[in-house]
Amino acid sequence: MKRKLVNNLSANTLQLIINQLFGLIIFYILSTGLDKNSFGQINLALALLLAIFNILSFGIDQIVVRKVASGENPRLILSVYISHVLITGIAFYGLLLFGRVLFPTAINPYNLILLIGAGKLMIYFSTPFKQVAIGLERFRLLAYMSVVSNIARACSLIALALLHVITLRSVIIVFISGDVLELAIGLYLFKQAIGLPVTIKWHKNSYRALLKESLPQLGVVIITSALARFDWIFIGIALSAIKLAEYSFAYKVFELSTLPLLAIAPLLIPWFTRLFKNGEAPATDLKLLARIEMIIAAFTIVILNICWTPVIDRLTAGKYGAVNERTLFILSLCIPLLYLTNFLWTINFAKGRLKMIFTAFVITFSVNVMGDIVLIPIYKNEGAAISYLAGYLAQTIFFLIRNDVKVLNKVFYNLLVCTGCACLSIFLAKILFADIWLTAISSVLFYVALLFITMQIRLGDWKDLRRMVEW
Repeated sequence: MKRKLVNNLSANTLQLIINQLFGLIIFYILSTGLDKNSFGQINLALALLLAIFNILSFGIDQIVVRKVASGENPRLILSVYISHVLITGIAFYGLLLFGRVLFPTAINPYNLILLIGAGKLMIYFSTPFKQVAIGLERFRLLAYMSVVSNIARACSLIALALLHVITLRSVIIVFISGDVLELAIGLYLFKQAIGLPVTIKWHKNSYRALLKESLPQLGVVIITSALARFDWIFIGIALSAIKLAEYSFAYKVFELSTLPLLAIAPLLIPWFTRLFKNGEAPATDLKLLARIEMIIAAFTIVILNICWTPVIDRLTAGKYGAVNERTLFILSLCIPLLYLTNFLWTINFAKGRLKMIFTAFVITFSVNVMGDIVLIPIYKNEGAAISYLAGYLAQTIFFLIRNDVKVLNKVFYNLLVCTGCACLSIFLAKILFADIWLTAISSVLFYVALLFITMQIRLGDWKDLRRMVEW
């Protein structure tokens, strides 16, 4: 069990590091090689398309992971899911093409959505193979399937940058080619490694049952998809593509900072599913894991805010650093909330409490959207960040109120203390030192010292963590 968990974590972490590294290269080349208006238009198109394709999944992707992890027939589940993505994906893109016929003189943003959408359709077609791989806990295979597109895109854009031919047209070609390559390589690797036949066979009753089971999750998917990109879309429409370029840069780095969470999250679903299938997991171990996540999350706040302006302004020639300093700080305060909500979401998902999860995301979406509508016109990008923070704070409080593992309710105290330690460390380091290296080192030392003082780090934690992993 221990060896398998470590191997899964290593493989999943490796693919995330590779994807985030090459994704960062792509993002950096686009943000510096394109003007802010073009960069903002691409981000608006991606925001719309990613939200739509997430909604088209109907929440079946997570249901598939749970069903395969619990031992149900992966061959049948794969066939049913392939049928779903083909039907919904082709129908959606057909509507896009029909819109192009209706508006032959469509403005550039529509053509951009149409072209990038063709690539994202290929990624959508590849999702059944990735989700079945996760359910089977084949994380090494998932790593190979997931890194192809970003590596190809990054290498192509590096070559274009060296040749000084980064244009909107060349970027679109690179994006589409990388997405097609991911589908082709992913399909080949899946067939070689898993050995399941990739068949397109209509299973009416099985598909109907899968849709029925995913209905509560569908509401969650619609809301989370809109929640994830509503602020981008609203900024792009209500303000400008330039403001969206600035906000999306800060948001992208904020997303990259949650790499440890991205490494842990896929492992928790099959793990918690087995644990709660056999009874309640040990509460003390869950509490320890949650506290460690809070420490990691708050440490990210420290590093992100200390390094932001001097590093980003140097890398982007002053385009995205200082202008985003306040936005980034507000967004970074969401990181511990994201860790905790993901932890509580996974527990409730493993227990099948989809209606409760749906209610939580309705609350989050409502708070976030109302905040965006009110605050973005007044405070612009900072208003979007405040709304995002308020939404996840509301979700965290709801999960804790409805949580039946009562010992975990005290984790909110750990969240507040760790976040407070992080903010105080940043404040002290910036007040006492001007040099970036001294500021960074001192902030980390202050943070660790404050964690020991507040007993968030204890001498016996490492021993308990090793025991938990072995369990």
